[in-house]
Amino acid sequence: MKRLYILLLLIPFIGKAQTIQLSQQAEISIITCGPGHVDLYSTFGHSAFRVHDITSDIDRVYNYGTFNFKTPNFYLNFVRGKLLYDLGVYNFDLFLRSYHRENRWVKGQTLDLNPEEVQQVFNFLENNAKPENRFYKYDFFFDNCSTRLYDVLDNVLGDKLVFENNYDKENYSHRDLIQKYLGNYPWGDFGIDLALGSVIDKKANPKDYLFLPDYVFDAFTKIRIKENGLEKPIVKRTDEILLKQDNPKIKKNLFVPINVFSIIALFIIYLTYQDFRGDKRNRILDFLIFIITGILGLVILLLWFATDHAATANNYNIFWAFVPNIIIAFSFLKSKNKKWMKNYMLALLIALDIVILLWIFKIQIFSIALVPILIGLYTRYIYLWIYFKRN
Repeated sequence: MKRLYILLLLIPFIGKAQTIQLSQQAEISIITCGPGHVDLYSTFGHSAFRVHDITSDIDRVYNYGTFNFKTPNFYLNFVRGKLLYDLGVYNFDLFLRSYHRENRWVKGQTLDLNPEEVQQVFNFLENNAKPENRFYKYDFFFDNCSTRLYDVLDNVLGDKLVFENNYDKENYSHRDLIQKYLGNYPWGDFGIDLALGSVIDKKANPKDYLFLPDYVFDAFTKIRIKENGLEKPIVKRTDEILLKQDNPKIKKNLFVPINVFSIIALFIIYLTYQDFRGDKRNRILDFLIFIITGILGLVILLLWFATDHAATANNYNIFWAFVPNIIIAFSFLKSKNKKWMKNYMLALLIALDIVILLWIFKIQIFSIALVPILIGLYTRYIYLWIYFKRN
């Protein structure tokens, strides 16, 4: 999608100043695009509107998933959750060619709207695409290119829409939902679990599922619309615009988080055993453990309190990635032991226990790759507590 975004910025759609009157044959479609297989951001798929009017020679895509790489402080705004996305409007052929190049399927669900309703949706999108209206603050879970499709129709059609589905029977959380797409991205999966807090571990309500294009497609197979006192399915026709291709074979990679962290944990255990045999303390090992966990904790804390990302709040990874460790790390470089060090190690062990309890009671679900990290930290912290107590 990155190449598409850049292309859209270079070839913007220029609409007519006056309101366009669509013909009686005009149709509105929900476009759902399959996941990509190269970049993490494309693995969730994509959604957009299509307005097609053969009589007026109009075939446009209204895409709420575009942004400008040239925005000042682009990466800083992205990290802080202040990056503005916008509604891009361009020819459907251009949109389709991009997905054909990326070997991704595309489906269309044509909505069973009367000409007046089609015109109303079209007018709303055209107005929303104006420079003064097109920008919005993107939120992956609650306000993205997929959630906006239902929001637009709800805004235009109001009480005519009947939203009924059985998503709530699955009892998924937001974290459960995104996990279904991350099987081929183990490092991205770990990073997401590290950065996002317990707010995404609550059970998602039916409309919360609409942040994922697959569920938008499924939802519109169930949504109904009222007309003349009667209800009917809102989708009158489903088309496979680009057929699903065979997924590329994913090469098995041993360089995945759980393997890497297991090796690191074994290394920590081995060095700790050597310290135990010699009644000594490896100061370099302790410094590295404390400085790394402290820096990680600081990043997590900044994502929690210094950004507008709703999903990074209440992140209890800070109990093992302990921010004070940044300062404490330099004290552990010194050979002289302090009385407070024993108590500090006890506090760290209690913090690790809290992580386990939060996990057991499903207050926050942590990455499975965290298990060897916790084992390594437990081993080292227990030894240091015994060491400082004895010395």
